[in-house]
Amino acid sequence: MKKVVAGIDVGGTFTKFGIVDREGKVYADDSISTDAHMDIEGYLDQLAGSIRKLLEESGEKVELQGIGVGAPNSNYYSGSIEYAPNLNWKGVIPFANLLGSRFSVPIAITNDANAAALGEMIYGSARNMKNFIVITLGTGLGSGIVVNGEVVYGHDGFAGELGHVIVHEDGRHCGCGRKGCLETYVSATGIKRTVYELLARRTEESELRKIPFDKLTAKNISKAADRGDRIALKAFDVTGRILGKSLADVVALFSPEAIFLLGGLAKAGDHIFKPAKAYMEKNLFNVFRDKVKILPSGLTKANAAVLGAAGLICKEILD
Repeated sequence: MKKVVAGIDVGGTFTKFGIVDREGKVYADDSISTDAHMDIEGYLDQLAGSIRKLLEESGEKVELQGIGVGAPNSNYYSGSIEYAPNLNWKGVIPFANLLGSRFSVPIAITNDANAAALGEMIYGSARNMKNFIVITLGTGLGSGIVVNGEVVYGHDGFAGELGHVIVHEDGRHCGCGRKGCLETYVSATGIKRTVYELLARRTEESELRKIPFDKLTAKNISKAADRGDRIALKAFDVTGRILGKSLADVVALFSPEAIFLLGGLAKAGDHIFKPAKAYMEKNLFNVFRDKVKILPSGLTKANAAVLGAAGLICKEILD
């Protein structure tokens, strides 16, 4: 009987999950709506039922050994999701305990960036690394920091919130309630805001002027940059500069071997990787220059979030 784990990625809109073995093979995956459920119990009932269905449909006999969960504002120590602004369930939700009442296997939970870091270490391009950082560039910006082969959780389980380091005093409003957080500038949402600021300040032609804000995406901006659109190219340069300067500060603290970028904005490739690397090197303390790589994730694009969550529980089981 094949031993497997379930990896779950809880997003504000959808929850993705899959059945994964220790070698990183995904036997089956699926998703359910997150935001359609105002009630956590109803959501977990559907999620548990869907996971059991995947186990039955995996194509061979499997034994579920554990469940890993990546979720926003989740606390590794308590197993709770705490005050997540983008989820319907407010306050402190004892997610691991509630899910555990539906399965008799170990369950571990952490934020999505920490899960991605564990997935990178177990299944991806950081297999031989002990010190690295994963930056998730989606709707917001998350970070998972690995030191000496262990994720840094801090004393309360919430360490690694690089997205909420303030980079501009009295800057853009952030969903956390403060102003000037890094993720308001460096994320799929942040680059949209940068594009509209540039369009307001500059007069050159741009295909992006024809796209309403609610229809604009990081992919639109990347495609425009591919075609040489000057506003799009400038937006990536601005975004890469802010990211690179922040990464230089992070390198000074943790001295990682590599920094991995993944998520929607990272799919822009050289448009974000090149300026981020250049501005990081420009702002690095001398002893760190030309030592730190900025790399794309080695996890498969379709299953990166699921593999990350699976990596979390695999590490727990192996330890």
